[in-house]
Amino acid sequence: MFQAKGYAAVDAQSPLVPFSFERRDPGPEDVQIEILYCGVCHSDLHQARNDWRNSLYPMVPGHEIVGRIVAVGGQVKKFRVGDLAGVGCMVDSCRHCSACNEDLEQYCEEGSTLTYNSRERDSKQLTFGGYSDQIVVDQRFAVKIPASLDLKAVAPLLCAGITTYSPLRHWQVGKGQKVGVIGLGGLGHMGIKFAKAFGARTVMITTSPEKGADALRLGADEVLVSKDKAAMKAHARSFDFLLNTIPNGHDLNPYAALLKRDGTMVLVGALTTLEPALAGASLIGGRRSIAGSAIGGMAETQEMIDFCAEHGIVSDVEMVSIQSVNEAYERLLKNDVKYRFVIDMESLKRTA
Repeated sequence: MFQAKGYAAVDAQSPLVPFSFERRDPGPEDVQIEILYCGVCHSDLHQARNDWRNSLYPMVPGHEIVGRIVAVGGQVKKFRVGDLAGVGCMVDSCRHCSACNEDLEQYCEEGSTLTYNSRERDSKQLTFGGYSDQIVVDQRFAVKIPASLDLKAVAPLLCAGITTYSPLRHWQVGKGQKVGVIGLGGLGHMGIKFAKAFGARTVMITTSPEKGADALRLGADEVLVSKDKAAMKAHARSFDFLLNTIPNGHDLNPYAALLKRDGTMVLVGALTTLEPALAGASLIGGRRSIAGSAIGGMAETQEMIDFCAEHGIVSDVEMVSIQSVNEAYERLLKNDVKYRFVIDMESLKRTA
């Protein structure tokens, strides 16, 4: 074991504070990563404040991690010391179920081990995330980061990026299709970039007309304001695919009406109950589908990173110090960020 330091939530009510803890020494298949940058995901805030009633304390949040390899185990073939690497939302899985065997570790039938707020499979030790100076992870659960990308803006790709890339790839979004991205935030802004890069006609669907200019800057071909009933009617039955990034319960019926026959709307943001009820006729009448999607497996995450390098895609970020992470959380509550906070972990060295 070796000593690490970071910032932690010690309970649901208190702000994050400096925290010292132990990491395991790298095993034969492990890599040790000096963390350079860590994104701040909205789920970090939910978990720190126990909004989902499953939080484990003390908690070191952070699952959008970019850093440099400083040590490798004796059996590691994928990385060498000095390589750039990323770690996302999970650090282990059972590795033998049908999902794991198909490189879909995020759907592990025994439950994947999360980067934080989880327990290691062998020791039941709490996992601690990326608001820290170091992390040790099995090489399978780390991805290679090309040096050509802006590292600080790569960090959110490990969650917001793969969360939006995976469904677009799975449902084979591409040229000749009309794709709507619902909600312009950390997920939505990545959805626009990926849908456009896949060659689709990309429409930003938002309740806020003032977001239109930014959506066009990000690559959207058009902006549809969902509160405009005439505009929604004009777009009815015209979308091949909808990527719904809204993070809370909402009415799906107006959006389902936008789908063509055989169109699909995929939810990636809402984990809570969806209300009001969805009218069955809106699906049956057009053989439409409503589906869900969670992050991506490790092979697909590497594919996404390589795609980003090829197309010059990164997240739009605002840098913060670890000392200001509690203020960043308060701004997250107000949706006051374009479009992802990233912590410069160099700032951790200033913590006593």
